[in-house]
Amino acid sequence: MKRVTESDSHYNHLEKMDVRRLLVNINKEDKTVAFAVRKEIPRIEKLVKVIVSKMKTGGRLFYIGAGTSGRLGIVDASECPPTYGVPQGMVIGLIAGGDKAIRKAVEFAEDDTEQGWKDLKKNKISKKDVVIGIAASGTTPYVVGALEKCNKNKITTACITCNPGSPVAKTAKHPIVVVVGPEFVTGSTRMKSGTAQKLILNMISSAVMIKLGRVCGNKMVDMQLSNNKLVDRGTKMIMRELSARTPSEKLSYPAANALLLKYGSVRAAIIAKRK
Repeated sequence: MKRVTESDSHYNHLEKMDVRRLLVNINKEDKTVAFAVRKEIPRIEKLVKVIVSKMKTGGRLFYIGAGTSGRLGIVDASECPPTYGVPQGMVIGLIAGGDKAIRKAVEFAEDDTEQGWKDLKKNKISKKDVVIGIAASGTTPYVVGALEKCNKNKITTACITCNPGSPVAKTAKHPIVVVVGPEFVTGSTRMKSGTAQKLILNMISSAVMIKLGRVCGNKMVDMQLSNNKLVDRGTKMIMRELSARTPSEKLSYPAANALLLKYGSVRAAIIAKRK
């Protein structure tokens, strides 16, 4: 199999380029990524609908990957509870080598074909769940092995990869294959491939959470109040929403803030006030 992600860069003698030229060329390559992702929207749409259906019946979403791909999955999973107020464990990111691999590479962890399935079983994986394998190369044994076992156990599988015809794309029941072409630094899939994966993860989790009712209008009404910035944002959201309904009785900042802190979320505060 010819790996597009391992193809030679369109640029050579990078060490001879001045900084401006390096940055301009990297940016030039980055501009192509969104167009490559756009081609996969029909497949992303189909997958989002499946995930929403599964989650409405108590299912969970798993991301599983190695290296940069695994870290991207963990980032997306970890941001769902604070952003959308969903329970911890509803979206789970797994990485080859375990949590220590988030910061440092764990040698040969991605080459174990059995460990991915073992990691899923530790989390009591079931037919209700959806597992998305993330692998730029599409050949990562840790990911491929996990998806193969999921298929055998009738668990819904998907993938995000950047190599057409790769083992992970052939294994996943819902393959998303975004071909971004050669990397600026040959084989450095943390660049365009990583950017593509991040964009797709954003699309999947955001669309899923919106369809699960975790956004009202365009606001994160269930966000966790984990810092002063978010408390301030939530307070202003309550002020705008309640004042819009009764413009003659505009809600003050202190009153809105008191409601937010009492009820713990924008949604709960607004519902309570309207009652």
